[in-house]
Amino acid sequence: MELLGLVFAGTATDRRAEMAGFVEVVLGLRRVAAGAVDMFELPDGARFAVAGQRQGGRPTSRTIGFLVADLDPAVAELRAAGVEVAEPAENDRHRYAHFIAPDGGLYELVQERRA
Repeated sequence: MELLGLVFAGTATDRRAEMAGFVEVVLGLRRVAAGAVDMFELPDGARFAVAGQRQGGRPTSRTIGFLVADLDPAVAELRAAGVEVAEPAENDRHRYAHFIAPDGGLYELVQERRA
């Protein structure tokens, strides 16, 4: 698998509103539409998300998104290596799949959606 870069980072916190305000006002990142999370865009196009604490499921406080050229073969490669990978999902900009790495942390593979 070839990783092309980092395109996403996110945090989950019970102080979501305070953290989102900090990111927007103090750090100066531009808020973008994103559904269930507060999403901000960096000048290079990478995004940073602020979410509330997860209810149920695997708890996490951070996630990192690794850019890949083609999500499906990358997911297949992780699964072939015995890695737990969620079914791919998508938003307005990306297709992505979360996976659990050997450190127990939540990460994701991200593919830019084609127009």
